[in-house]
Amino acid sequence: MEVNNPSKARKSFQPSPIVIPASQNFEGNDGPWSSFTLRIGTPAQIVKVLVSTANYHTWAVVQEGCIASDGAECAELRGGVFDIDRSMTWTPVTASPNGTDTFTTGLEQNLGYSSNGKYGYDTIALGWPGSGGPSLEHQIVAGIAAKEFYLGHFGLNPRPSNFTNFSDPVPSYLSSLKDRSMIPSLSWAYTAGNQYRLNKVLGSLTLGGYDRSKSELNRLSVAFNQQDSRDLTVNVKAIFTFSADNSQRTRLLTEGFPAYIDSTIPYLYLPLESCIQFEKAFGIRWNDTVQAYLVNDSLRNTLLTQNPSIVFTLSNSTSGSSPTIDIQLPYAAFDLIAERPLVKNATRYFPLMRAADESQYTLGRTFLQEAYLVADYERRNFSISQCSWKEGVQQDIVPIMSPALDRHSEKQPLRGGALAGVIIGSVVGSLGILLALFYIARRRRKVLESQSTVDRQDSPEASTRQETCVIDGEILEVDGEPLPTPELHGRSFERYEVDGGIDGHNEAEGSNRWPEELEAERYRPVELPSTRDSG
Repeated sequence: MEVNNPSKARKSFQPSPIVIPASQNFEGNDGPWSSFTLRIGTPAQIVKVLVSTANYHTWAVVQEGCIASDGAECAELRGGVFDIDRSMTWTPVTASPNGTDTFTTGLEQNLGYSSNGKYGYDTIALGWPGSGGPSLEHQIVAGIAAKEFYLGHFGLNPRPSNFTNFSDPVPSYLSSLKDRSMIPSLSWAYTAGNQYRLNKVLGSLTLGGYDRSKSELNRLSVAFNQQDSRDLTVNVKAIFTFSADNSQRTRLLTEGFPAYIDSTIPYLYLPLESCIQFEKAFGIRWNDTVQAYLVNDSLRNTLLTQNPSIVFTLSNSTSGSSPTIDIQLPYAAFDLIAERPLVKNATRYFPLMRAADESQYTLGRTFLQEAYLVADYERRNFSISQCSWKEGVQQDIVPIMSPALDRHSEKQPLRGGALAGVIIGSVVGSLGILLALFYIARRRRKVLESQSTVDRQDSPEASTRQETCVIDGEILEVDGEPLPTPELHGRSFERYEVDGGIDGHNEAEGSNRWPEELEAERYRPVELPSTRDSG
């Protein structure tokens, strides 16, 4: 008969990671990109959005985002529109002094973006109907109309929001999942997918864990940046390109810099000096009118024939001895299409932007076509690795357990050599204690014997006393009472499970910091400024 194990019982209730399936479509006017499906409102309205690693809200294009001049296909091209008036569960946010529900989103303002959103609360479900994705009520939804962000977003950042003051924070979707024990931790893993490998590779998104089959074994672990709004910052130590036959290698960067990884935008915002090196290496030219590097058919054919690769050498520190990792992108990753309203007619472009200053250095969605990103907000670190492109490999979902679960759950028994070591240590310790007791008893007996001799000389009753003796290890005093045995130190020692090796890890690699909770100052709510403009 099996004995109940409380530890096993607790583990059986620990939540598993949630894998969000991609929509099967590639969309957007600057890619296209692998999108994800959301169901918003009651009854549910289906919209397709892109993943934003920087956003902490869910965005959906509203009806105002498609006007008559945009054409009949506008709604479809923008991933579908969300009709607020049709949802019976929509609750507008009217917390601003003037009573409006429209706020400035504040997203990517450092890059020159400006957008407003009509904010409210509604039900949000992830995935197609019947897919089994989670559904949460009363979640923040921002209805957007401006075309700077052509598709909506599903925000992964767990920062809370506030529409009035910092005393009433509203949790993000990811935090809501964690608070309701639907995922094991505040963590996620993402890669953008691409159209040029294996007959199109869909994006991959896992909440509360990661897919081990999506990345190579070598990965770089990086602590979160101290600036909360740029938490996913990595040091770019070098950029270089080489030809398909590896006969020519060219450096594209003279000095390293810190860059923010952000899937919200497609571009790489690099220092001007680096952009100039890209221009020389690939023959691309900056177009002032559209503010982009456009690529004509002749140049594109040449580059596709040459098939150069671009390698980013990343580090988790500015120190010269810090570990590094190379993320390699083929030219096909940069062979993107710009469409209306970015340009009048569809044209190829190279997703490179000239950064005005350090605050704009960014590795956007283009980079995440070949990189796998895992973020752990409870341990405040992330890891990045080269995507693995082995065809036919099955998913291998690994949970990232919360440090709180690890601390409060009962430790499992030690295994193998570790258990043997504990047993041997216990035996040796016991022998040491017995020897110490024997030594103390022997010294005490000598003292008593000496005292007994003196007593016999001075007192006639001395002959009736009993001397100290040791019988079967028990120390007896002269009056026949046992001496108190010294106790072991009363402090309890926590047991640690032996490292199971690479295959035994359940967590993404990271730093050794295990904070008690999210730091209140670093994760303070974001207050959204109100505006009367509709965007």
